[in-house]
Amino acid sequence: MPVVVEILTEPTQQDLVDLQKIYHDAPQWLFAPHQDGQGLIDACLGDATLVAARFNDRLLGAARLHIRDSVAHISHLCVRKITRRRGVGERLVNEAGKIAEQSGAQLRLLAPAGHLEAQALAAKLHLPLDIQADT
Repeated sequence: MPVVVEILTEPTQQDLVDLQKIYHDAPQWLFAPHQDGQGLIDACLGDATLVAARFNDRLLGAARLHIRDSVAHISHLCVRKITRRRGVGERLVNEAGKIAEQSGAQLRLLAPAGHLEAQALAAKLHLPLDIQADT
C-alpha cells in the first residue's frame, strides 16, 4: 500500500494522536513561530495548510503547505522518528510539489535561518530555500 499525501482538513481523533506523535521528537526550532507542536497543529488546521502522509490509515509525516500567488512554501516538515529514512518525507515533498504546480506556484522550502538540517534537506530535494522572517 503506498503512502498517500493529503491536505488534512477534518482530522479524526486518531489523526490528532498521530500528529502529536509526529511532532513529539521534533527540535524546538521547527515549531517557530509557534510555541510547540500543538500550537503548530492548531494553526495549520485552522487555515487548512496541513499536508500529511498517510500509510495504512495512520499519519506518518506532516508539514505546512502555504500557497500564496506564485509561491508555495513547505515548512515544519516532520516524520515520525520510528519511520524516518524510509522516503516518507520525500514523498510528502514531491506530492506537495504537485499540489503547488496545480495551483500555478513554485514549491520552496521555508525554514528559520542557521539550521543545517534545513539547508541539507533543500539541497537533497533540489528545492530553493527561503529564510523564515523572525516574528
